[in-house]
Amino acid sequence: MKVLVTGLSGFTGQYLKLELESYGHTVIGLNADLLDLKALEHEICYIEPDAVVHLAGIAFVGYGEPNDFYHVNLLGSRNLLVALTKLENHLRMVLLASSANVYGNVEVDVISEQSSTNPVNDYAVSKLSMEYMARLWLDKLPISIVRPFNYTGVGQSISYLLPKIVDHFVRKSPYIELGNLDVARDFSDVRMVVNIYRRLLESSTSIGETFNICSNKAYSIKEIINILQKISNHKIEIHVKSSLIRKNEIKVLIGSNSKIEHCLGYINKIPLSETLEWMFRSH
Repeated sequence: MKVLVTGLSGFTGQYLKLELESYGHTVIGLNADLLDLKALEHEICYIEPDAVVHLAGIAFVGYGEPNDFYHVNLLGSRNLLVALTKLENHLRMVLLASSANVYGNVEVDVISEQSSTNPVNDYAVSKLSMEYMARLWLDKLPISIVRPFNYTGVGQSISYLLPKIVDHFVRKSPYIELGNLDVARDFSDVRMVVNIYRRLLESSTSIGETFNICSNKAYSIKEIINILQKISNHKIEIHVKSSLIRKNEIKVLIGSNSKIEHCLGYINKIPLSETLEWMFRSH
């Protein structure tokens, strides 16, 4: 397949390119601005992709300008779908990356795709809005939506929690400043995530569906610190800094991966300890 990937130069895009090419697919990045509809239409009609993975967007919850979440994540995504309807060739799939943040703080132990959505920040609202908008195009485009929970790996920006913590251990810092400590997250390895994306593109049974992408296990900040202390043989003090504490923080996010496993079969979940060691040893 010829696969168009928006956000190809980003953290996930680089790993997705390696995954797709290793299975014989051709990968092309998007140069046009998502907010420039005419440029989008021109470039997409020139490329004539067989499938599209839409990764581009603002993904950092603590990003400074809230309006940009809606401009890029919602309006930019709508422009992309408009442009894709201009294609004369039949698309195999349009895979849209949403986020598990759309669930917010839910009253269940494990979150399935049927769990209620309750976004608690602008990033999450923009992603859920994108999902609702995309439903308007289901009769025109073969859309599938993924809701990845937290994931990480070598090359992710240290503005994200796990790369920040790993970086402190690599530098043998005596202490680390963190915000909310009473949170737990379902962390996956980026290599597992892109493997699932590739398998969804190759699947013929996932059109019109929404899938959680997760490991089905949550780790607390203290557990992550303990794993890295064992890997590095370095002890670190945790200093809670009030300016890093987010309002409306989601306390616990654990996802159910039963639907994606039912669709694709066995998912090779990489243990977080292996991912953290990979990140630590890469420096």
